[in-house]
Amino acid sequence: MDTPVAVVTGGSRGAGRGIAVALIAKGWRVYVTGRTVTDADGGIPVQLDHSDDAAVGELFGRIGEQEGHLDLLVNNAAAVHDDLVNPKPFWEKPLELADVLDVGLRSSYVASWYAAPLLLAAHHGLVAFTSSPGSVAYMHGPAYGAQKAGVDKLAADMAVDFAGTGVSTVSIWMGILLTEKFKAAFAGHPDALAKTAEHAETPEFTGYLIDALYRDPELAQLSGHTVIGAELATRYGITDEGGRVPPSHRDMLGAPREPSSAIVR
Repeated sequence: MDTPVAVVTGGSRGAGRGIAVALIAKGWRVYVTGRTVTDADGGIPVQLDHSDDAAVGELFGRIGEQEGHLDLLVNNAAAVHDDLVNPKPFWEKPLELADVLDVGLRSSYVASWYAAPLLLAAHHGLVAFTSSPGSVAYMHGPAYGAQKAGVDKLAADMAVDFAGTGVSTVSIWMGILLTEKFKAAFAGHPDALAKTAEHAETPEFTGYLIDALYRDPELAQLSGHTVIGAELATRYGITDEGGRVPPSHRDMLGAPREPSSAIVR
């Protein structure tokens, strides 16, 4: 079997890096994009600013020349401002928080636009969007919420256009992520970190879920839907580090919106 090819955007750190690491462990050849190039743990690092449409196009052109197709696109890149978790109302926070609507929402559309012909050439492909319950619950303010709601809707609407082609789209709600940045906030408080970790996910967890999604013979039935990662893990019998089963938080934060079956062209 040929090695499947993936692109993980925003993969130099955090969730993206973990997803890339998990995919590589599962045998994928992974192009990992980021504004800064770091060790991609066996992946192919690509220095790329996702606000530059032309540069994004060049990347997918390169993949087309080198690989001839693409099996998976993970849209994860997002402009996350340092004041994101500041509890102030949006007008008292920097206007730059709205940058996530460019690198986060628009950039996911652009990457998908360039990737589509390569995914179609593979005859079986997946576009996965990383999202969160901020899509429906107030979380970190309106810019963040609009971005997450937006990528969920991209998955829903792109599935309509991809219908019958063998390419599917899914948006995945991730939980609290045990990134290096998150763990650093608990420096000197290992007990508090351990307690929080009981309800959190490693960055690699979502990568293993995406690999299982791609290989699911019933993937087409999930296309266009937003799923909760922890619930998807139950579907595939996947556990996180140490055999943990992360909670879904559905009851506390809400459920993904189901797309309407109506289609207006």
